[in-house]
Amino acid sequence: MTGAVAPGITQPLEQEKVNILVVDDLPEKHVVFRSILDELGQNIISARSGQEALRYILEQEFAVILLDVNMPDIDGLETAGLIRQYKKSAQTPIVFITAYVDERQAKRGYALGAVDYIPSPVVPEVLRSKVRVFVELFRMNRQLQQQAAAREALARSEAARAAAEEAIHRADYLAEASQLLSRSLNIEDTIQAMFDVAVPMLAERAILALVTDGTITRIETHPSLGNDERETMPESLRAALTKSLEKKNFELWHEGSQAAAICPLLAGGRVRGALVLRAPFERLDSSRVALAKEVVSRASIAMENARLYTAVQEADRRKNEFLAMLAHELRNPLAPIRNAVHIMQGDDVTQPTMNWARDVIGRQADHMARLIDDLLDVSRIVQGKVVVKPEKLTLASLVERSVEASSPRVAAREQMLRVELPEQPVVLNGDAVRLAQVLSNLINNASKFSGPSTHITLSARYADGEVKISVKDDGAGIDPAFLPHIFDLFAQADQSLDRAQGGLGIGLTLVKHLVELHGGRVAAYSEGVGRGAEIVITLPAQLAGAAEASDASLRARKPAGGAKAPARILVVDDLAASAETLMTLLEMEGYQVRTASEGMAALKVAEEFKPDVVLLDIGLPGMNGFEVAHRLRTQPESRDALLIALTGYGEAESRSRSAQAGFDFHMVKPADVNLLLSMLANPQQARRAKSAKIA
Repeated sequence: MTGAVAPGITQPLEQEKVNILVVDDLPEKHVVFRSILDELGQNIISARSGQEALRYILEQEFAVILLDVNMPDIDGLETAGLIRQYKKSAQTPIVFITAYVDERQAKRGYALGAVDYIPSPVVPEVLRSKVRVFVELFRMNRQLQQQAAAREALARSEAARAAAEEAIHRADYLAEASQLLSRSLNIEDTIQAMFDVAVPMLAERAILALVTDGTITRIETHPSLGNDERETMPESLRAALTKSLEKKNFELWHEGSQAAAICPLLAGGRVRGALVLRAPFERLDSSRVALAKEVVSRASIAMENARLYTAVQEADRRKNEFLAMLAHELRNPLAPIRNAVHIMQGDDVTQPTMNWARDVIGRQADHMARLIDDLLDVSRIVQGKVVVKPEKLTLASLVERSVEASSPRVAAREQMLRVELPEQPVVLNGDAVRLAQVLSNLINNASKFSGPSTHITLSARYADGEVKISVKDDGAGIDPAFLPHIFDLFAQADQSLDRAQGGLGIGLTLVKHLVELHGGRVAAYSEGVGRGAEIVITLPAQLAGAAEASDASLRARKPAGGAKAPARILVVDDLAASAETLMTLLEMEGYQVRTASEGMAALKVAEEFKPDVVLLDIGLPGMNGFEVAHRLRTQPESRDALLIALTGYGEAESRSRSAQAGFDFHMVKPADVNLLLSMLANPQQARRAKSAKIA
């Protein structure tokens, strides 16, 4: 019993029938040829003309073609020529059958690819024998083709299997690499994980070069060298590493039998370093290099995550230290204020003692105000909310204003401040208040960190469209390890509880940001602890003639003199101490003052009192200051009053809301008393000055 053939398995070749094409125009010859060849058991295809034969050849494949030479339309020789033009039948054996053949005809037939001539009438045994040979040759050729196809399919299958295994191995390796690289956010652990992933899978040796601000600051190797050994790199490899870091591109270094794949560690378009994988040249093929690039891209992410985590941890540490320092610095002035108040409450307090206590309170209040102002300034600058107001000012007037502000502190410590300016006047285009704040801050810092009777030098020199202003002291100096962080927010070298100097560590951050807002730059220099320090700021500037050197814009602003017009002032503040002290101050200046502690009461008092000026706090219980201001503008009795927001809210949003609510001015507590009194002396003039400034 014969079983069914399984799908995909070819039947034995002996059982396959092959095609034999017989081409002749006479039907009786087809009968003869079929009777002779039937014994072979093959497919006999009959064609009555050359055209019919060509059609069969296009559709099927033949082991041999028996072709009559003499045919009416297209003779045998012409038909053979056409058969040879087809790629499919170019090598098919052609046997000519003819009653007569001359030498010339035979030569032409063989030239067309004929393999034999058989005279007609044919001898059955001869024809059958020759056709059988061609059939067997065809079968053998078909078998060879099938075997070659099978070998090719097997090779493809093996290649696909090997590729699949390689892909699985690669995926497993990359998954393990990702797991190792993401296991820890500690930089040292991440570096070690990177080495473990790279060696020995990718290379025999790995070198990690870390970069800070374009300079290689650290080199690590794996496997690590001995204590007395150092990693030596050929000059050409160092040059390739430098090129890779500069161009941010992969580099393949090759020298002799050694090679190195240099893969930059990139994060956000910035180069953080490079991983150098050293191995024999033949080992760093294209697949290994592609794998190395993929691993390094993942290592770059892991390194950046570790770096950011470390930065966050450091920022959190500095924040906690700052909060502790802030509490310390704010409590320090509160102690003498409380003591002074207690002294003033005594029964037998002399006038000199009273004056002394008042001065103590004033100084400490000023100190607290400076701390809070610095905090607000640095917050606004870091958030990009500070806009400088540039104007032309001379270097001399700027330095004069800064020195004047810092002189009391310097004089109190019996220090000598020397000023050295260029002989030719220098003009800057900058915000006079902010630049004076910068220089005063630097002078105060130099004074604070220098001992009594020491020297401080403020010098300036002009060159190539820039002025370099230096503040140098011979005081405590700066530790080299701390110098790169001197301008960081809340950074302080001395964090000990018994540190000699106070401060919040935000002064130099303010300096850096304010200078950069003016298109300048700042740098710090010190030879070490106890050897003094120098801060240098560089600003755009130009030389000026004597006529341009005068600068009237920096004259000190003073309260308007002359007799004040009597004015009615309404003070609205929920903090009783603030309202009462302000009322007392204004009454001493000759004003009529009423107070209110919340919004509805303020509206009622305004209706009866008809104030010329309203000093209004924003953070009121119930109805806030913005709503009160809006309601005051709708009441006839207070519609034209000068509305001044006197509040602790100083951010840009509060100022914008103040203007929308109808306030004329927004002042942050503690307000500049002289400025406030000048506005109260002539409200209309204050409004006109504000309108002119806006215009």
